[in-house]
Amino acid sequence: MNPVPQVVNILQALTVLLLSPLIAGIAARWKAWTESRHGPSIFQPYFDLAKYLRKETLLPSGASVVFRLAPLLAFGTYLVIAVVVPIITPYPIPFASTVDFLGGGLLFGLAGALTLLAALDAGSNYTALGASRTVSFAALAEPTLIMVFFAVAVITGTNNPYVTNNLLASSTSAYLSPTHLLVTAAFFLLLLAETGKLPVESAGLMEFGMIDDGRIYEHSGPLLGVLRWNGWMKQFLLYSVFLNVFLVPWGLFAAPTIPAALANIGVLLAKLLLLVGVVVVVEATVAKVRLFKIRDFLALSFSLAILSVFAFAVLGVP
Repeated sequence: MNPVPQVVNILQALTVLLLSPLIAGIAARWKAWTESRHGPSIFQPYFDLAKYLRKETLLPSGASVVFRLAPLLAFGTYLVIAVVVPIITPYPIPFASTVDFLGGGLLFGLAGALTLLAALDAGSNYTALGASRTVSFAALAEPTLIMVFFAVAVITGTNNPYVTNNLLASSTSAYLSPTHLLVTAAFFLLLLAETGKLPVESAGLMEFGMIDDGRIYEHSGPLLGVLRWNGWMKQFLLYSVFLNVFLVPWGLFAAPTIPAALANIGVLLAKLLLLVGVVVVVEATVAKVRLFKIRDFLALSFSLAILSVFAFAVLGVP
């Protein structure tokens, strides 16, 4: 039995697990530079994790086992996603065939639902407020994600991300088709909202402007560390799928060897740094929007995704 695919599978999971805090740290440092601040160290997320793991976990009165288990289950869900989507290989690795685009979207939804359950189980007004806002925005975000995957499926004739990667990397006409360009723009807008990179203006108390942080307001200690880690992994995974499948499907070495997989980690980091730079520029240049305007932003993303499908129906892929 060839052990290389299993080793590459483990290597991919470790890449997501260990490098996701680094990408978050780099993004925070670069964002600080755009605001004329020195900013924290790029390794600050690792320091924060170490701090959270050393602290005591305090549980709200009345919290059930859901409050403690949901963050851990969400963490496991993101690890499952890490071994089934294209991260450091352009070819399928073990277990990749078990999940397509739709399955990956459902796993992201499952992880989000678990976090919402933990927020509601806390019994706090702040966490309930954050959870309700997340659900109201997800009402537009989830259909957009489905339409993005549907548009990709009509281009390639399949819902497999590896097939999509290979087709777009080898076909200039498919890559430059209106359908692909529109769906890439829709996914990028969705990416900004889903990873909390859309500048939001919060008037009054900062707590009332919270969305993602509002859901984890009552967690502490190791559980808070796990939830922070979940957010970094979600960002890393969405960025990787957007880059490897949609925006920059080239560059990854196709050789099924461990040295090629290690080299692909460097290629992925280069792609991620480029995307982080673009996102930081967007954060620094786009005017802050009122909280309720996020729905308008997501509606624009959904409209582009719908338009991409219509473009395929009218023009097709050359």
